[in-house]
Order: sequence, then structure tokens, then C-alpha cells
Amino acid sequence: MLVCIVIIAAVSAALLAWFVIDVGTVTLARYRENFTRQAGFQAREFFLFIDPSRLFVFNLGVILLGGLLAWLLSGSLLPVLPAVAVLALLPRFLYAAMRRRRLQRFEQQLPDALMMLCGGLRAGVGFSSAIQQLVTEAQAPLAQEFSLVLREQRLGVTLEQSLANLARRMPIQSTVLVVSAMRIAAETGGGLAETLERAAQTIRSRMQMEGKIGALTSQGKLQAWVVGMLPLVLMLVLDHMEPEAMALMWHSRLGWGTLCVIAMLECMGVYVIRKIVAIDV
Repeated sequence: MLVCIVIIAAVSAALLAWFVIDVGTVTLARYRENFTRQAGFQAREFFLFIDPSRLFVFNLGVILLGGLLAWLLSGSLLPVLPAVAVLALLPRFLYAAMRRRRLQRFEQQLPDALMMLCGGLRAGVGFSSAIQQLVTEAQAPLAQEFSLVLREQRLGVTLEQSLANLARRMPIQSTVLVVSAMRIAAETGGGLAETLERAAQTIRSRMQMEGKIGALTSQGKLQAWVVGMLPLVLMLVLDHMEPEAMALMWHSRLGWGTLCVIAMLECMGVYVIRKIVAIDV
């Protein structure tokens, strides 16, 4: 009887291990496919020609190293899962931050670029030649985007379609304003130089207004950081002063539930404050 129980237990363990390995392999392959596809598209969007498979290997190594460090530092498997989840989502956050910074940089460069195009058009230079001069003298990311507009025109794409592609790649209000102004000027036969000059002035005025609003709401943003970090600092201080009392927080189910509620309330509070201070111009 004991031999039968041992055999059944061994077979069950083998089947369970096979199931876990099979599901893990399929999940890892699907995650790799999605990661490489998104990473390749995102890298090309930043004009970075990197092999996505290498990025996947690097990301996987960072996830495993982070989980190992969390286990070694805490001595428990409980912090490993949150650390792995955060590191797995870290590329998305980095991409969002880099894309937001790229859009901001493009918008800051746009008024000067429009004035440069306006000066070239008033000097009698053609629109394509003015864009070529702009690409030569401007910096990234504006030079990269307008260089792509020139390349599309050389391949036979119409100016309207290339500008529409520019607005799709740079989905900000300033780009939409410039593209719409260029289309209207082309359709109605108005002066393109004057249109670009007025668009540059409008963008500068809006950016100045956004800067003033950002300065006025900086206190609220700082308050969000203080509100978010204060409970964490307080928990660390109490853990150093009263380790026995705080042990219930770290090593009991009730404490884990309390930590989850605290984290949820923290996220809700920071989200509400950021929504209050986020003013769209």
C-alpha cells in the first residue's frame, strides 16, 4: 500500500511539474513575442535600430536579478512577486516617460522651426528646400521627424499625407495645429509664411501659459509626493523604533491585508491629487 501511495504521489508530482513547465514555456514564448514586437516598434519610433531579442534577454536578466536581490535582502519569498511584477512593467513606464519627454522636446523646438521655415519661404526658397535646411540645422527629435517627411515625399507620398503621418507620429496639439494650418493655406491659396508665423506665435503663447500653470500647481504636485511618501517613511521609522509591534504588520495575514489597503489608498490619493493639478490648456 505504501509503495502504491509513493508511486501515485511521484506520478502526480511529475504530471504537475510537466504541466507547470509546459504552461511556463508557452507563457514565456508569448511574452517574448509580445515584448519583441512592441520593443521593435518602440525602438524604431525613437530612431534606435536595436535587435529586440537582445532587449528581451536584457529585460529577462534584470527581472531575474531583481527577484534574486529581493529574496536575498528580505529573506522571504513575499517581496519577490511584487519586485518581479514591477520590473516586468518597468519597460512600459520607461517607454512612456521617454515618449512624453520626446514629445515635449519636439513641441519646444517647433516654434523656432516654424519661424525658420517662414524665413526660408519669404526668402523665395521652396517648401521642400526650406524643410531640408531645417533638417540640416535643427536637432533631434524635430530634425528626425522632418527628415522622415522629406523621405516620404521623395518616395512619392503627397505633402498632405506626409504631414498627416507627422501628426500621427507626434500626437500633440501643436502638431495638429501646424498641420491643419498648412492644409488650409494650401487649399485656400493663402500665404504659407504668414500662416506658419501665426502658428508659431500661438504655440509660444500656449507654452507660456502652460509654464505659468505648471509653476502655480507645483505645490500641489509636491504635496502628492509628500502624501505618498509620508506613510512609507513612518512605517520604516516605527519598524526601527518598535520592531516587535511592527512584526505583526510584516509577518501576519492581517498585516498583509493592512498593507494592501494602505497601498490602494495611497495610489488613490496620489491619483486624485494629480488629476486636480492637471490643467489642460
